[in-house]
Amino acid sequence: MRDASAENLATLPLASRGALLLALAQQPDGRWNERMLTVPGARAESFQGVGTIPAVQRLLEYGFASDSPPLLHARRLLFRLLAEDDDPSLLHELGVRNADEEIVRRGRTILREAAAATLAQAGFEGDPRLRGAARRIIERLETYFSSPLAEKPWIRVGNQQVLAAEAYPPSFHSLRMLAYMPLLRHEHYVTMNHLYDYLTHPLPRQESAQVVGKRIVPQPHLVLGDRLPHRNAVDADVPFALMWLEMMARLNFLKRNETWSKLFERFIEDRDAAGVWHPHKGMEMPHTKSPFVWPLFPLTDSTSGDARWADVTFRIGLVARLSGRDVELT
Repeated sequence: MRDASAENLATLPLASRGALLLALAQQPDGRWNERMLTVPGARAESFQGVGTIPAVQRLLEYGFASDSPPLLHARRLLFRLLAEDDDPSLLHELGVRNADEEIVRRGRTILREAAAATLAQAGFEGDPRLRGAARRIIERLETYFSSPLAEKPWIRVGNQQVLAAEAYPPSFHSLRMLAYMPLLRHEHYVTMNHLYDYLTHPLPRQESAQVVGKRIVPQPHLVLGDRLPHRNAVDADVPFALMWLEMMARLNFLKRNETWSKLFERFIEDRDAAGVWHPHKGMEMPHTKSPFVWPLFPLTDSTSGDARWADVTFRIGLVARLSGRDVELT
């Protein structure tokens, strides 16, 4: 007999207007808006323009089960993206007319990592298709960490410093994938140690752009060092800071890093007697411009009153739980 509390949790997302609207926006072929990575603009109404991968990730954050109809329908598309090929028909909005081989390969790499991250979050770590794709991703990372490029990945093109074409640093997608694949991390613990060392390096001043074929292409999805080095970075983007801390906690890196631990302690200290977080200054709900945070924040349907602090308060509790702290429910 199925546990009654489990049934209640399974139906909980149906109480969210936002979750229902996002699920109902899915197209008959399983996609959202015939796109894969796009997130709604700041002025977009509801979920206008959202792509399939952030839509699925957000539904998972809302609490949809991986075998629920919308996610079941999208799953086939995500598994297809894992294929180690350079099929330009799979590029979706990343495709460009007359794209050369390197541009196609770049687009397929990004979508492959993003699909792997989403399927890992959905609980498919044991699926051989995901494990195969994840193993290839982590092997490329290890090759990069072991090469001179990890220390000096920059080359000069004209008067601009850009990443060499051969550089393969971690991305937000590959980090999310590893965060949800504990067995894979255990199997590749040496690589995970190298990853930790890499993520604690100071962030370079150069913008993240790379030589791709004959072009210089922005690579905002790449992570080139510590993205949360101090308190000012937290204050500048609270939702991003919490996303980073959650990912580091899932990777078992948070407790190893004194700076990140102290920054999280500050979140703990900013809660009131009831355990609800409040900002240091002002009364506005925190905002972010990072597309990588969109699937996580904000999930609440209300942006006024005490409800505006719900998302941050929830993430603080989640990070605490992931890092092994006891969480008191009030």
